[in-house]
Order: sequence, then C-alpha cells, then structure tokens
Amino acid sequence: MVNLKGRDFLTLKDYTTEEIEYLLDLAADLKDKKKNGIRYTPLTGKNIVLIFEKTSTRTRCAFEVAAADLGMNSTYLDPSCSQIGNKESIEDTARVLGRMFDGIEYRGFGQEIVEELAKHADVPVWNGLTDEYHPTQMLADMLTIREHLGELKGKKLTYMGDARFNMGNSLMIVCAKLGMHFTACAPKEYFPNAALVAECEEIAKQTGATIRLTEDVNEGTKNVDVIYTDVWVSMGEPAEVWEERIRSLTPYKVTADVMKNAGEKAIFMHCLPAYHDLKTKIGKTMGEKYGFEDLEVTDEVFESAQSVVFDEAENRMHTIKAVMAATLGD
Repeated sequence: MVNLKGRDFLTLKDYTTEEIEYLLDLAADLKDKKKNGIRYTPLTGKNIVLIFEKTSTRTRCAFEVAAADLGMNSTYLDPSCSQIGNKESIEDTARVLGRMFDGIEYRGFGQEIVEELAKHADVPVWNGLTDEYHPTQMLADMLTIREHLGELKGKKLTYMGDARFNMGNSLMIVCAKLGMHFTACAPKEYFPNAALVAECEEIAKQTGATIRLTEDVNEGTKNVDVIYTDVWVSMGEPAEVWEERIRSLTPYKVTADVMKNAGEKAIFMHCLPAYHDLKTKIGKTMGEKYGFEDLEVTDEVFESAQSVVFDEAENRMHTIKAVMAATLGD
C-alpha cells in the first residue's frame, strides 16, 4: 500500500516507480469524479499557500482549482507580495508559513530554494517549477500519454530543443522511472547535464528504459510515440539570448515533416505557452525583429489532430490535485 502522507514533492528522483504510478492512478480517479460531478472534499478546512516568484497561468489555476475542489483554501503570493529571501530568509519563511498553512507550493528559480523550504517547513512542500525540475508537469504529461496511447512502459518519447533545464531534465527522469525510451534531440551544447544522464541511465537499468542523446533530427524522431518541445527562451532571460537560440535550435523545430517521420499515431506535446504563431506581444515583437512566424513548433502541428496540448494543460489540475490529496490526506 502506497502512503505519501506528509511527503514533499520536489523532484521525481525522490519517488519510486510504484509511487509515481499510484499518483497517476489517483489523478485518473479524481478526474473521473470531477467529470461525473462527484463532489470529493477530503481536505475541507485545510489551507495552502502558493509562492510564485515566476508567474504562471496553468500552474496557479491548477493549484487553486484543485485546492478548492478538495475543500481547501489557498493564499497566493506573487513576487511583489513575498519577502522570501529579501527581508526574510528562506529558512524563516518556511518556519512561519509552516505554522500557518498545511502545505506550501513554490514556483521560482533555483532548486535549492524549494529544497530549503522543505527542510525547514513541517508541512509538505510542492515544487511548481524550478530552473532544474518540473515534477507536477511530468505527472500531467504521463497521464496524458497514458490516456492517448495506453501503457507507458516501452513508449518512445523524443524531446526537441533545449534539453539542459527543467523540462529536458524532468522528462528524462520520469521516462527512466517508468520504463520509457527517452531521446534528447538537440545540438550537443543543449544536451542534459552529463551527471544527470548517468543517474538516469542507472535508473533505466532497473526499469528497461533507455536514454539517448542525438543531434540527428531524422534519427531522433523516427518511429517514436511522442514528440515533445518547449519554448526556447524562458521568462527572465535577456533579449540577446533570442538570437543565439533561434540560430541554434531552428533545425529542431517541430514541423509536419518531423511528425510524419514519427508516424501517424505519434502525438505532439508542449507544456505551454507556445510560440506557434505571432498572437502574443512577445511573439509579435520578436517575430518582427528576427523574421519568423513561429519558433519551436509550427502552427500546423500545434493545431493538428496529433496535438494533445490542451488535454495536457487540463491534466495539470487533476495531477496536482492527486499530489495534494496524497500528501495531505489521511
């Protein structure tokens, strides 16, 4: 019997295959309850705090709706509201919030911040995103793949683009844990950290997973089940980064040819937001400056029948609900 009560949720490296599968099963059950109008409020009366040093649409909404569905109240702290690391140390912030709230979510910068919060708070701490890891997104992704493709074990997932940070890292970890075949398809300088690759290769030996790094788009995307990408330039990075990333990563854009190479049954995934057109202020400005109509994925692929990005976005709520229910429940 899996029991996660009181556990932090900081990176899936800390969770076993069985525990990850348990959270996915729980998320599927909670999603089914919500779709069928079954009210389920096991955490009525509890309170959580959401610390957002990086703003977000999906993560904030997912946590707030999930908390309300479970019967909880939530308090949102944006960068202008929190004194974490500014007037008050992370350690002291954790000890204060841990006495007022039953759970703490953190979305921001270095992994060391959320680790420090977890070390000093006597309540579960959940990682909503750091520069290194994005574990709640991974659960949403795996639930989505399972819904569309059935079993996870043995499926082939290729991540295209900049695989050095939270998405490339986390997808490699979760694939290793669940016995999936992970490929990072990118220029060599955008490969994941060698130490993490080695760690995932050790995990993969126990689960039947494989880890592959390649610069060859044709080889990396041939006959795979999932093509995954993310934005090339993250929030907070300087404008001069755009030119370098566009030059290096344009050959790794997800196009109709890439999806054809993967196969007609392959699905396309993206954690959003996506620069698939010029309908955003940033996209329009940078598109005019550098002469592009899309970046990491074409609009044709994003809007295609193979795209499951909005199922994926919805599943953020159901999987986050599962994490909170499992770590706060009786």
